Amino acid sequence: MSNSGEPRITSAPIALDDCGMARASDLLGDRWTLLILREAFYGVSRFEDLRADLDAPRAALSGRLDLLVEEGVLEKRPYQEEKSRVRHEYRLSEKGRELALVLIALMQWGDKHLRDDRPPLDIVDAKTREKLTVTLATAKGRVVRLQDVAPVLRKRNS
Repeated sequence: MSNSGEPRITSAPIALDDCGMARASDLLGDRWTLLILREAFYGVSRFEDLRADLDAPRAALSGRLDLLVEEGVLEKRPYQEEKSRVRHEYRLSEKGRELALVLIALMQWGDKHLRDDRPPLDIVDAKTREKLTVTLATAKGRVVRLQDVAPVLRKRNS
């Protein structure tokens, strides 16, 4: 037993290549990718606007946008301003919009643990304006406290 009285755990219960968290980290686990997704959730969609707002190097931004399009997280759509060449904007796909809970949870964690002042943004119900928080709930809607959550391995079909 460890000093805390709990048994020592020496490895995760599933392999990295079989873990959804590890796979998502492969795609989303760098600063530029998360910041691009942040911008996309706020509605910033054009390359030059993204580059200026993030102060991102062109090559890094271009590479991450290409990867997010290739993975189906963003959709690349043409647009053309008057007397200009065709350019592209990047919009969240359905797959990308499903990342909202992850990004909101990350934002709320950062607001709670990495700020000394009041956060500048709340996530609210569009109809009632009631403040929302990311939480875990059963399929029937019962909220479960984080300390009452346990990972359980599924049985594999042979």
